[in-house]
Amino acid sequence: MGFLKATAPTFAISAIGAALFLALGLPLPFLLGPMFGCLTAALAGVRLRGFGPLAPAMRTILGVAVGASVTPQLVGRLGDFAVSVALVPLFVAIIGLIGYPYFRRVCGFDQKTAYYAAMPGGLQDMIAFGEEAGANPRTLSLVHATRVLVIVSLMPFILKGLWGLSLDNAPGEPASAIPPLELAIMVGCAIIGWRGGLRIGLFGAAILGPMAVTALASLTDLIHHRPPAEAIVLAQFFIGTSVGIYYVGVTATELRRVILEALGYCLMLACLSVAFAEAVALTGTARLQDALLAFAPGGQAEMVVLAIVAGTDIAYVVSIHLTRLIVVITGAPIVFRLLKGERDAA
Repeated sequence: MGFLKATAPTFAISAIGAALFLALGLPLPFLLGPMFGCLTAALAGVRLRGFGPLAPAMRTILGVAVGASVTPQLVGRLGDFAVSVALVPLFVAIIGLIGYPYFRRVCGFDQKTAYYAAMPGGLQDMIAFGEEAGANPRTLSLVHATRVLVIVSLMPFILKGLWGLSLDNAPGEPASAIPPLELAIMVGCAIIGWRGGLRIGLFGAAILGPMAVTALASLTDLIHHRPPAEAIVLAQFFIGTSVGIYYVGVTATELRRVILEALGYCLMLACLSVAFAEAVALTGTARLQDALLAFAPGGQAEMVVLAIVAGTDIAYVVSIHLTRLIVVITGAPIVFRLLKGERDAA
């Protein structure tokens, strides 16, 4: 009862945001509505509380959705992704070369905070790595939350405006249309993948663990559907809420300084993402809209939602985001230690 009472205001504000976006006919109402509802409430000083373990549990739904897209036909297409995958390390390196000097010299962040603010990895991962290294976790959370919020907010309008893509695609079949045995297998994949991923220390365990286990189930012909539409809508609701509540407790000084500086960084990221997407499209290995979704450094879960509802090539988009996360999460601590060692020696 205590948990329900504490989270009731957050749930109510998210529901109001979703209802408002639905009434106004705005895109992705169950993702952007809760996100902006909680953002507005947080900036107004309302003390919101997150949903605890329920939030990552909702992410397992997206992991299952991605894993279910891994079919024998997809495995045969992996060679088509090679050009984009090869560009990811260069993409990350350029982001670091631009982002670190910007946050260090222009924004005046300390060395550790500047470095981890510049890295386009997962929001929680970069905050955790940065805090462990001695960076300012509050600043990191605002920078990365703003990065995710801006990119996820703008992308639907870009997809609709430039390509006329409908974001009203059903995210999946209704639960009533999926065999009960497959639904049970999906639930099992989500639980086993998530808990197993946590046990072995897998980064992004809530998504990547279920994705791996479900992919195995899909390749062995155990399942033939994605999670039901109701489950994916529910996942959108909780993911949108989790981004919005990162702004709880933000001060006027942080609003003027950190968030405005993060917006400047988002502009640079947007230009770089467009450039790489154009380069990939020119090779003829991916459509421009798919490449743009793949190279837009938003949150992995949020980009999965966009890929699903826009009807784009979800396997391609997820493959590139997964590659970026692997490059950043494995490389960021190593590069930081090397840079720190050079400065200490000097």
